[in-house]
Amino acid sequence: MASANGKGNVINDVEAKGLNPALIVLLLVGGLLLIFLVGNYALYLYAQKNLPPKKKKPVSKKKMKRDRLKQGVSAPGE
Repeated sequence: MASANGKGNVINDVEAKGLNPALIVLLLVGGLLLIFLVGNYALYLYAQKNLPPKKKKPVSKKKMKRDRLKQGVSAPGE
């Protein structure tokens, strides 16, 4: 039974209203975050299939020479 004072009616109205505004905001933010993550994953998969692989920086002749000397193999031209 509803109480006779005004506050009791307000509480009953809120319950009858349905969704809590905080719940709506939470669902909206959660939905946007989910869409963002799914979109990023889809773009990542697209990039993996269609974009060429990243080219490595060329190794300088100086580094190649140093590495060969470390291994004990003489560099060409010496």
